[in-house]
Amino acid sequence: MVERIRSACPHDCPSACALEVERIAPDRIGRVHGARDNPYTQGVVCAKVARYAERVHHPDRLTRPQRRVGAKGEGAFAPVSWDDALDEIAEAFTQAAQRHGSETVWPYHSGGTMGLVQRWGIDRLRHTMRYSRQKTTICITPAESGWRAGVGALTGPDPREMAEADLIIVWGGNPVSTQVNQMTHIQRARKSRGAKLAVVDCYRTPTVEQADIPIVLRPGSDAALACAMMCVMLEDGTADRDFLARLTDFDPEVERHLRGRTPAWAAKITGLTEATIRDFARLYAGTERAFIRLGFGFTRSRNGAAAMHAVTGLPAVGGKWRHQGGGAFFVNLDNWKLDLSTAYALDRLDPDTRVLDQSRIGAVLTGQPDALAGGPPVTAMLMQNANSANVAPDSRTVRRGLTRDDLFVVVHEQFPTATAQLADVLLPAAVFLEYDDLYYGLGHTMLTAGQRVLDRYAESWTNHEVICALGKRLGADHPGFDMSAAELLDTTLRASGRGSWAEAAERGWVDFTAPFEEAHFLEGFPQPGGRFRFKPDWAALGPYYADLPEMPDYADIVERADDAHPFRLVAPPARTFLNTSFTETPSSRAREKHPTALVHPMDAERLGLGEGARVRMGNGRGEVDMLWRSFEGLQPGTVVVEGIWPNSDWTGGMGINQLIGGDPVPPAGGVAFHDTAVWLRGSN
Repeated sequence: MVERIRSACPHDCPSACALEVERIAPDRIGRVHGARDNPYTQGVVCAKVARYAERVHHPDRLTRPQRRVGAKGEGAFAPVSWDDALDEIAEAFTQAAQRHGSETVWPYHSGGTMGLVQRWGIDRLRHTMRYSRQKTTICITPAESGWRAGVGALTGPDPREMAEADLIIVWGGNPVSTQVNQMTHIQRARKSRGAKLAVVDCYRTPTVEQADIPIVLRPGSDAALACAMMCVMLEDGTADRDFLARLTDFDPEVERHLRGRTPAWAAKITGLTEATIRDFARLYAGTERAFIRLGFGFTRSRNGAAAMHAVTGLPAVGGKWRHQGGGAFFVNLDNWKLDLSTAYALDRLDPDTRVLDQSRIGAVLTGQPDALAGGPPVTAMLMQNANSANVAPDSRTVRRGLTRDDLFVVVHEQFPTATAQLADVLLPAAVFLEYDDLYYGLGHTMLTAGQRVLDRYAESWTNHEVICALGKRLGADHPGFDMSAAELLDTTLRASGRGSWAEAAERGWVDFTAPFEEAHFLEGFPQPGGRFRFKPDWAALGPYYADLPEMPDYADIVERADDAHPFRLVAPPARTFLNTSFTETPSSRAREKHPTALVHPMDAERLGLGEGARVRMGNGRGEVDMLWRSFEGLQPGTVVVEGIWPNSDWTGGMGINQLIGGDPVPPAGGVAFHDTAVWLRGSN
């Protein structure tokens, strides 16, 4: 008999979908559905998760612990028992700490799972052992910094309000491919209210193709468009002066500055016409219920934080926060207010322990002094949910670091990824259907509950089990190491006044929806003084603030094209991959086919590229070779390569992220995945 079991999606996506999983047998699933009764998911789930049986039952899943027997990078391993593997790891960590101090050990995690326990529970080991801490910057930090600069805390209106909007602007996001649930609420507004959909992006994505108003600008120029729109509102007298006076720091200096950012000025930067900019600004100004749904993509540039700050100025100038179906939303992160002291051993956190930047893993592992934050070299790592050899920027440097002979690397992974091939000890990991956890609905207002659906595959262990087993071998003394995942989740919810794990698992989620006035900041913005900041305190947000503008503005701090590198590479997600997750599933590979460069026909003609031929692309960091196709849906000088394909899919064995710079994005770090100067030429 087929059962439908509640669960939740663990992947690195703000939707954190509530799921209903067809369980065919204790060790086998059928199709995965969106939960029909969840008010955000509403029965919808992306195609890649719907076909999750391809992944959980994939023949290439790792089955047992292994120890490296050849040279690093050869991928030669021999099976060992769990006890032997864990003993070896504990001994290696202990010896490393004795030689260099405890900070030489770096527990490292990324977004392979977003679970409260299964991802972030690694901090319990980190804090009790005083291992190096991690600043998690690779995904959200530039966007987060820009939002905090103006609005303040990472909260905002309920995204379901999009269904009540008359104009929805998806700015720098591609929800058709990456957050399909957004489109459910957008389509409701279009059908029931006749709402218009505008999409601002740097190439014609599937979401741009669905737009009533497609705006395709030069990558990294978003702040110029936003500033010019504010200029038009001020010129036309459509700015909400009362809102600006009561709830922002808007003053004559800000007004003079924005009036100087004219559509003519912005047209030269964005590649848009002045008429397009004015028409878009007037449509926005004239629509009370105008909702801006902000994505990550436009902030993955060295000026990304400034771009986010500028765009968040629009609903302040227009007073859109006043209205149901109006305002702007990025993510919810500061609204949960959970008591995580037991789950993460926060009572053992030593604030003097150094913090290493996740995105700068290459610089850290190759010993760059500023990246090491004044501490010892990293000589031992535990990597969970992370395929950094493929996903991190400047991946040639990352590989050089991971293959150091004096670095002991433990990789806990589901598949034999590029990073797994570089491990000294390789451990098989459970997938989300094989454990309990809670997931932040960053893209909505609910904490979704994923209870275990399947029996464990082969000898795989959960992240939590590995952390607890290592903690006990290392002498880490904390009650969290003696608790199951379900017990930790229950303790966290009860301590936070949010019920119990049993209640959350039965319902499928815990709702954190805030009152309208609070969510729309009508009682004040979460800033000192309660006002939106047109004049941000960048220095308070991070150490790399020096070149950021004092007021909303285009910051010309991108990786500049030159005669040797005349193109700007943008490397966004592919529709059916998620980072490198799903790159192993047959249906995703069949749809995506192969790495492909999208090249404007004018550029292709100038370069003499032949249809069906291959191109080479590169810069001082590396070089790749791939097929190309002509694509009119971007501006000349821009090249798009979608998806983080496994290194094994590339000629030369190294993927697209070898071209991406590892320098930290102002003001607080992060990666400029869409801001890379490259050369492009036909391949022999």
